[in-house]
Order: sequence, then C-alpha cells, then structure tokens
Amino acid sequence: MGGEYTVAAIVAPLAVVALELGVLRTGLLRSPRYWITLAIAFAFQVPVDGWLTRRDATVVHYGDAAVSGLRAPWHIPVEDYGFGFALVTLSLSLWLWLRPARAERGADD
Repeated sequence: MGGEYTVAAIVAPLAVVALELGVLRTGLLRSPRYWITLAIAFAFQVPVDGWLTRRDATVVHYGDAAVSGLRAPWHIPVEDYGFGFALVTLSLSLWLWLRPARAERGADD
C-alpha cells in the first residue's frame, strides 16, 4: 500500500472538524481570532518545516510512497498543512470545551 501519510493528512482535519461541529460545539471555526491564530501558526510552520524538509540537507525524510509528492513551498509536503490544521484546531477546541469545567473548579485561566 502507499499514501498512508496522505490519507491520514486528509482524515485528521476532517475528523477534528467533525468533532468540533458535532460534539464539542465551541464555535471556534466561526471565530476570526481562530483564523488569525491559524495564519500565525502556519507563518511559523513554513520556515521551520521548510528547513526540516529542504532538498539539500533533509532532516525529516518522507518516503515517496507515503506522500502525494506535492510540495510547497520549499519542498514542504502539502500533507504537513493538514496535520498542522488538525493539531491547532483540536488543541484550541479542547481548550475551549474544557474551559467552563476549569472555571467551575476555580482554576485560573
């Protein structure tokens, strides 16, 4: 088989969005602050990921059979953006979802 990384990079964001919309329902995806946060995260992801996956001295190597082969910019596999989206979105959704429970327990924000 091949393309495991590509399949996971498609499934992960879809699963996180489904979890947010169907279970957590924090309203995160409707927030302009979320989209600004995501843009900032990607702005840092691009140079770091670009350095890790650069052609001349690859630190992180992806097997050709595991990825789609689409890379942009600086040799970054496009799949990495799906995982970045899923990571940031899941983290923020869970943070917001758990926040009322934290406030009820008297925890500091």
